[in-house]
Parts: sequence; structure tokens; C-alpha cells
Amino acid sequence: MDERLEITRRAFGMGAAAVAAVAALPVSFPASASPQPGDRMMGTFKVADGTELFYKDWGPRDAQVIWFHHGWPLSADDWDSQMIFFLHQGYRVIAHDRRGHGRSTQTYTGNEMDTYAADVAALVEHIDVKGAIHVGHSTGGGEVAHYVARAKPGRVSKMVLIGAVPPVMLKSEKNPGGLPIEVFDGIRAGVLANRAQLYIDFPTGPFYGYNRPGAKISQGIIDNWYRQGMMGGIKAHYDCIKAFSETDFTDDLKKIEVPSLVMHGDDDQIVPYADSAPLSAKLLKNATLKTYKGLPHGMATTHPEVINPDLLAFIKG
Repeated sequence: MDERLEITRRAFGMGAAAVAAVAALPVSFPASASPQPGDRMMGTFKVADGTELFYKDWGPRDAQVIWFHHGWPLSADDWDSQMIFFLHQGYRVIAHDRRGHGRSTQTYTGNEMDTYAADVAALVEHIDVKGAIHVGHSTGGGEVAHYVARAKPGRVSKMVLIGAVPPVMLKSEKNPGGLPIEVFDGIRAGVLANRAQLYIDFPTGPFYGYNRPGAKISQGIIDNWYRQGMMGGIKAHYDCIKAFSETDFTDDLKKIEVPSLVMHGDDDQIVPYADSAPLSAKLLKNATLKTYKGLPHGMATTHPEVINPDLLAFIKG
């Protein structure tokens, strides 16, 4: 390892993989990424029911757009590792806070997949993005599938699902491999009883696999998960549990024709692998399944040095 990188690693307590990921980034942004007159790098947009959606829009206006959709109960900030990586690569990156989450309106109604997808469609029209690559993690993967299946022609070029909830999480006669309703009732009970404690327990434990023997725990990642979660509204977060667990995306997946990449860790303790990724890839018309041995639900945050190059290869492919 370069002596300067070794000094950096020691000073900031960084692991070798993290240092390697930093070293792989260009030393400066592409010249075309400089702000242009009239550029809007972040803002809010009010949809028909008065809900204001917060969004970030960074990078060259004429570059390929990658649009990121976050999981429950987080925000656009959960994509920091991906947005900075692809911005360095010359892409235009967009991410929004779902209604009821992050800096968007703490909504009382509309906290379900039909409205989530309609919100995305309205924001896409407002920004006037064409040919975007939509990337969704967890609940955001469900939002992406629901939106892409309904998107106007020309708006979407590719789709990526990462640790995503489709086809459907809830156990039923049609989906015997799903999780029983008691699991989701338990999450609901935790939100109502002590949301703050739940939002510490989730990232400290199963979300990032920090409950596994030998896991390298990052307190910063745990604190950032908590920060994002507590920014959102309890009503929206409570309702969203039903949205991500009970919505059946089977018909959405069957309709989608754009090239799709399904990425999933086989040690995902939130969205179990066997009842999600392989089934989604089979339902999609043009999909590639990529399985990550031993990686957790939040692998885009814990292992960006693995996930980002694979995303880049798919986007360029």
C-alpha cells in the first residue's frame, strides 16, 4: 500500500478495503460536472396532494442519469457511497426522500406503493429526466419495480434491485417461503412502543449483519441509520411496513422489459434471499442475478468497494 494511504488508514481507522475504494476514485471531478447557470442541485417539489418531496440532483445536465431509491425508514442520504462514486465517474445522480421520510413532508396519507410510484413519476416529469437507470434498495426496490412497470416510454433505460423486497415478503398460501405476519407486527409494535430504540437495534443487529460473529462494526454507520430514521414521520413509517411487506410486485416484474440487475446478499436477514432475488430474476424478462456470499441487507453501505464496481459494469454494459 502507498505510504500516504497507509498514513491515512491509521489516522482515520480505515480498513484496507475502504482505503482501496477511496484510492480508486479520481483525484478530481470531471470538468463537465462544474455547476452550470440555472442548475438546481437540490430542492423540493410539491405533488398534487400538497406533499413536498426533497431531492438531490447532482452532476452534468447532459450525463446519463442514475436515480437512487432508499429503503425503510431511511432517506436519500443512505446512498452517499454510491452518489459520490458515480458523480466522480461523470454521471448525473439523483435521489429523493420518499414521502414521510427524511426531509420530505411527514405525510398522514399516501404511504403505500401506488402513491410512492406516482410521486416518482411526478418528480421525473418535473425534472424531465429521460433514459434514467433506477436503482432501488429494499423498500426502494419495490418502489422502483412499481414505478418502472408504469413508466412512460423513454423514461427508463435500466433497473437495479439491491436487497429488494419483490416479489412479495409476506407468507401466504401463494408465497409459502415468505415471512409470517407476526414478524411485521413485531416491527409495527416496536415503532409504536419506542421507535428511537428500534432504530438503534435494527442497524446494530441484522440490517448490516453486525450481529454476526466477527463482524466489523461501524458506530458511524449505526448512528447515521438512526439519524436518517428519526428524521421521518412515525405515521408514514408505520404505514410503510404494510407497503413493503404485503405489496405483491409479481405483475410489475412480469411487465418490465428493460435490462435489469438483481443484487442480493445471501446472508440478508431483513429480506431473506431465497424468497426474493431468485424469484424476481425469474419473473423479469431481461434480468441478471448476482448473489453475494455472506453479505448483509445493507451491503451497499458496508461493502461499496464490491457493489459500486458491479453497478458500474452493469450501467456501462
